[in-house]
Amino acid sequence: MLKGHNLVGFTESAAGTEVVSAFSTVDQRELPEKFAVATATEVENAVKKAVAAFAVYKTFSPDQKATFLETIAEEIIALGDGLIKRAMLETGLPEPRLTGERGRTTGQLKLFADLLREGSWVEAVIDSALPDRKPLPRADLRKMLVPIGPVAVFGASNFPFAFSTAGGDTASALAAGNPVIVKAHPSHLGTNELIASAIDAAAKKCDMPDGIFSFIIGKGNATSIQLVTHPGIKAVGFTGSFNGGMAIYQAAITDRAVPIPVYAEMSSINPVVLLPGKLKQDAATVATQLSGSITLGAGQFCTNPGLIFLFQDDATTAFVTTLTESLTKVAPATMLNPGIATNYYKGRKAVAGEGKVSTLFMGDELGTTHQATPALLQINAADFIANDKLQQEVFGPASILVTCSNAAELQQALSCLHGQLTGSIFATAEDLQQFSGSIDILSGKVGRILFNGVPTGVEVCHAMVHGGPFPSTTDARSTSVGADAIKRFVRPLCFQDCPETLLPAELKNDNPFRIMRKVNGQYTREGL
Repeated sequence: MLKGHNLVGFTESAAGTEVVSAFSTVDQRELPEKFAVATATEVENAVKKAVAAFAVYKTFSPDQKATFLETIAEEIIALGDGLIKRAMLETGLPEPRLTGERGRTTGQLKLFADLLREGSWVEAVIDSALPDRKPLPRADLRKMLVPIGPVAVFGASNFPFAFSTAGGDTASALAAGNPVIVKAHPSHLGTNELIASAIDAAAKKCDMPDGIFSFIIGKGNATSIQLVTHPGIKAVGFTGSFNGGMAIYQAAITDRAVPIPVYAEMSSINPVVLLPGKLKQDAATVATQLSGSITLGAGQFCTNPGLIFLFQDDATTAFVTTLTESLTKVAPATMLNPGIATNYYKGRKAVAGEGKVSTLFMGDELGTTHQATPALLQINAADFIANDKLQQEVFGPASILVTCSNAAELQQALSCLHGQLTGSIFATAEDLQQFSGSIDILSGKVGRILFNGVPTGVEVCHAMVHGGPFPSTTDARSTSVGADAIKRFVRPLCFQDCPETLLPAELKNDNPFRIMRKVNGQYTREGL
């Protein structure tokens, strides 16, 4: 049974009188459960507890932290079908999708646990003292990555598990050695409470300090801004809209005496380049692949292909015909919440109304029932280049075909692109040689470049980059998915002539964890 409280460390709290509810686009109604909006005092107490918890948690061994993450995963699974049913009700997402996402969420918790036990992620480096060096001796210098302090996490509407309460931001921040305060997403308040209860249970089982995890419920921007500007918060993880991400980014930079890093994933239209040899060879298959990617999950993926570049020829004509026909057959799909549905129809109408844009297919507007239908629009490259409004993300199953007259125009169009999470190339071996310049330009615009594959689908692994140049994220050097996500919430610390007894275990002479270290320029697991 849902309680509708905030969680301030280990304490359930509902001190305020204001409440909010989640809306179900499945049932077309506001759900009956009431959730207490956190007061300013509750937010303050959550941060104070997190600061106190950090002093303890940062001293825990890698194995202690790894066990905590694994226990969170176990507690999430123990929630059973009730978690899936609540998430279905609050998001409109189907059961198979949510079951798979739950597996991804527990999988990434276990990935970070494995990373902690292996240990080399701390990037330990030792340059031994050279007391006899002339003209000056060298001190003993040892460096590694260390946690930075309490992290505020803002979850995404479209991934109620994997990018939310126990999602990648929370998992990577905890793995790095930092307490976490989650701002509950208003679209899935019940799901958040259930997941938070799993984290809370795991924290108590693993003897974590009070304040290692909290969640707070907000209404409007006040709670978010209070959290982000609190001096006890040392970093922010955010997944959501461009406007929301930039508001948090600006607050963290300009409204604080000490600015903090904000890792915000915000906006991406994920361009796809279809090269002529590939379309001549396989236009129908490519059209089917892209139709599925455009409409997957009602187009509510941050990697939804919103732009498709191609040349005008007979193969393109066949491709466009097949893609259009495929989209007309896609059934309407329930969207995540009323706001997203409204913005989708508003956004696609705005794009269709821009000069020189033609409509190839526009499904019926079903905003009153919060369902999405696909849209396919078209424009030539010269007009696309001249109109920056066509690069605004339309979050839903819509895409724009951009027709190029020659290779030079394709390069010009790609050069004007904003930063993106992904870019995809469909090509033959001959295409790759002929259009290498275009591929090079696209590589400079994205965090992940794909070949002969659609961008929807992000693997949780060591090599993944889910990030990209602005405005797709606020920091192109980072990723929010994969093992390297942990590096967002750490900083390098150098120990000079530090007594052995005060060194972290990872930097001690005998290397007790047998991690890979760089010692005097050479990688080794051996001790000194």
